[in-house]
Amino acid sequence: MFLKKQIFCILYLEEHKTIADLCIPLGVSIPTMTRIIHELIDEGWVAELGTGESRGGRRPVFYGLNPSVRYILGIEMTRKYTRINIFNLQNRAIGDTLQIDIELDNAPDTFAELKNQVDQFIKKHKLDKKNILGAGISIPGLIDKKSNISYTYPNLGRKPLDVIFEDLLRIPVYIEHDTKAMALGESWFGLARSKSNVLCLNVGSGVGLGMIMNGELYQGLSGFSGEFGHIQMVPDGELCDCGKIGCLETVASGSAIVAKAKQKITAGTNSIIKKLVGGNSEKIKLPVIIEAAHQGDQFAIELIEEAGGYLARGLAVLIHLLNPEMIIIGGDMARAENLLSDPIKQKLNKYTISRIRQDTSIFISELKEQAGLLGTIPVVMKSIFSDKPNINNILNFNKS
Repeated sequence: MFLKKQIFCILYLEEHKTIADLCIPLGVSIPTMTRIIHELIDEGWVAELGTGESRGGRRPVFYGLNPSVRYILGIEMTRKYTRINIFNLQNRAIGDTLQIDIELDNAPDTFAELKNQVDQFIKKHKLDKKNILGAGISIPGLIDKKSNISYTYPNLGRKPLDVIFEDLLRIPVYIEHDTKAMALGESWFGLARSKSNVLCLNVGSGVGLGMIMNGELYQGLSGFSGEFGHIQMVPDGELCDCGKIGCLETVASGSAIVAKAKQKITAGTNSIIKKLVGGNSEKIKLPVIIEAAHQGDQFAIELIEEAGGYLARGLAVLIHLLNPEMIIIGGDMARAENLLSDPIKQKLNKYTISRIRQDTSIFISELKEQAGLLGTIPVVMKSIFSDKPNINNILNFNKS
């Protein structure tokens, strides 16, 4: 069982190997490995993927995981919407991502709707829940990693979130903070792949920070690290949702930009944003503002530039403290691309010591808003790679 799990992990992470390749790290003989690989083939876990070039003897056969033997359910929950998809063992989505409006503040309706949508999604793709290894669920707010209890959404219940959602979905569940899941997505599939010290900035309805430090996701003592949006930026500023005054989120988040756009346009500011929403300022959303900015609307550009300036002030502190090799800007605001990254880079030249600043590259996420959903895959797989006994049972070899 344990050796099969090790083979599973290697083939998942490295995609394909010959029998000789597998023998070296696992320290077993070729006959033993040949027997186990054929058992895994009979059980449906492994498949032949083809042959390589001959080096004087028989052509080597490559083996890899059967991508459709098991699946990972990814659920990304935000303040305003939830995204759902299912991924095979090659990390490929089996269909289009489903986005639904679910309010985290309304727990009974949230649970009922989520269960309904997940069940329909699984049925639509003709899958059986027993073939889903687990569900990775990312949720915003304060989540205590020791207890898995949400302190931002107490209405979700005082039981551990993984227990709550396992009871709901009848699938093994693994919980992660939304921005940390985004950082994992970037680390496994995005620009942070093979990087050791990366800051992942999640700018959407809020402002969060995921930190890859020495190649590992940094959690902090209780999992509360990365609350970047709640550093004070404006001492006499607006009241934040957290109860404090003048937090970065109140001036640099997507929600702050939308609120300011509504206020200014209602007061008479000229902008094509008004045209894009048919004159109804209540319909102003962040994607509309970003679209207007890309069309050259000066007001929209200034809103994004102003937010970028505040973000740069906060990032300057992090650069001086942590000396990261890369900062990746993701979340819904990543759609603004250089309209956001350029003012950040310009202001960082003002706020940082140049010798420290030059170590850090600034990029817009190539995964953009998909990083968080993709990040639910490693949330599941990292747990499966662990040595916890209950995790070993999930793979359930010999019972495919």
